[in-house]
Amino acid sequence: MEKIFKNLSLISATFVLVLLVSIFISLFNSAKPSIDEYGLGFVTESAWDKEVPIENSVSSLANDAKPIKKEVKASSDEDDILAAYEDEDEPLTKTVFGGWIPIVGTLLSTLIAMVFALPIAMGIAVFLAEIAPKNLSYVVGIAIELLAAIPSIIFGMWGLFYFAPIIQKVVGGYQVSLLTAGLVLGVMILPFMAAITRDSMRTTPDVLKESAYALGATKFEVIKDVIFPYSKKGIIGSIILALGRALGETMAVAFLIGSVFMMPKKLSDPTISIPVAMANNFGEATGLTLSSLFYLAFLLFIISFVVISVAKFYFLRKAD
Repeated sequence: MEKIFKNLSLISATFVLVLLVSIFISLFNSAKPSIDEYGLGFVTESAWDKEVPIENSVSSLANDAKPIKKEVKASSDEDDILAAYEDEDEPLTKTVFGGWIPIVGTLLSTLIAMVFALPIAMGIAVFLAEIAPKNLSYVVGIAIELLAAIPSIIFGMWGLFYFAPIIQKVVGGYQVSLLTAGLVLGVMILPFMAAITRDSMRTTPDVLKESAYALGATKFEVIKDVIFPYSKKGIIGSIILALGRALGETMAVAFLIGSVFMMPKKLSDPTISIPVAMANNFGEATGLTLSSLFYLAFLLFIISFVVISVAKFYFLRKAD
């Protein structure tokens, strides 16, 4: 029985690694035509689905090229024949795809969400774990957990019809924008951070807190010097979990970010993120367009993996 249990555990752990590697390989293989076509220039290219002359480089052409139509209809009319000869002199074109704007949109919306949610989540967790009366802590705790269970599409609809008009009145600009998407994304990840941080704070042994109080420490000093240091691993874990959700969130952001391939000059401008670009374009994509969307998915996989790995191995190791 002991051996069976050990082998089942080993199979379960191995399955996760196999799954991770298979996702990486499948994304890379599907993105390979686009990788071969654009290389690393795809990451810094801001044009998406744009016709450019074929003799120029990808990055330089994306800024000044204009769409060129080269379709010629067969006709016996003399003017059409002359037009056909003129068309033969026009340069060949190709379609350029680049991921710079979705990458920037993803990182900025995630950054806004984290900046907005982190202090509020810490405040909620401290209140529930150390300050609130037991009955109130129980009720608010259930509300936080219910908030985490709300589907993202509901956050998107609420944000579009009720939250976005308020943001527009306060900040100006567009209702659907990078700022609106980031703030609603912050509301979505807030309950995860608050609930996990609260549970982590509650694991602090009472003897440590009582010893600090006995030495004359105030509640603020106990929270700062005893509870936070003791529960820092759980707090960092909650931040990493929220960060992962913010990077990959799709539906609510699709409602609120604007879904346009435009570099935002200010926070109230619309733009697009990687998950939204994939969700909006996968249905009709074929050929190089589909491969470019897989290239975006591959980049999102790499970004998420790097960000979470850095957070896990640097901050958690530092917390030891």
